[in-house]
Amino acid sequence: MNARLPLVPTLVVGLAVAFMVAFGFWQLGRASEKEALLARYAAAGQVAGPVDWPATAQDREQALYRPSALDCLQVLDMRDTAGRSEHGQPGWAHVARCRLPDGSVAEVALGWSQEPGAPAWSGGPVTGVVAPAGGGVRLVASPSQAGLTQLALPDPGDLPNNHLSYAMQWFFFALSAVTVYVLALRRRR
Repeated sequence: MNARLPLVPTLVVGLAVAFMVAFGFWQLGRASEKEALLARYAAAGQVAGPVDWPATAQDREQALYRPSALDCLQVLDMRDTAGRSEHGQPGWAHVARCRLPDGSVAEVALGWSQEPGAPAWSGGPVTGVVAPAGGGVRLVASPSQAGLTQLALPDPGDLPNNHLSYAMQWFFFALSAVTVYVLALRRRR
C-alpha cells in the first residue's frame, strides 16, 4: 500500500519547522554576541579613569559601567523608583533629572532610602558609574548625594543571557511539531 503525504499540510509543517530551527540557530548566535557584550561590560569596570559624560548613543554604549562625572546645574524634577542599597536591601532609589551645562538633560540616581519622597538636593558636581536606564543611561552617584545611603552600583553580571534556553525552546518546538505531525499521519492511516 503506497500512502502519499498530504501536500499542503506537509508543506505548512515543513515551513514551520524550518522557521523554528532557524530561530533556534539565530538565538545561538545571539547567545555568543551577548557573552561578548557582557565580557566587554565586565572589563569596562576595570578600565582606569573616568569617561566624559556620554552625549551620543554610541558614546552611551561605550560608557556603560564606567566611572564618569557630570555637573547638575538645575534639578528639573525628582522621582522615586524601586532600588537596592549597596548591601542588597530593597527600598527606593531617588533619581534627579538634571540640566547640564551644555543644555542637555541627564538622570542621576542620587542614593537609596527605605522610604519614598524627594530628598532636598539642589544639584552640583556628581561622580559615579554610568548605568543603563531604559533606552538611555543614568549616573549612579558614588558617593551618594543628599544624605542618602549608597545605591548598589550597576553590575553587568545582573544582565541575563537567556539566549541558549531560548534556542533550546525553538528546537523543542520544532521537534514537537514533527512529532505531532507524524502522530497525526499515523492516525489518519
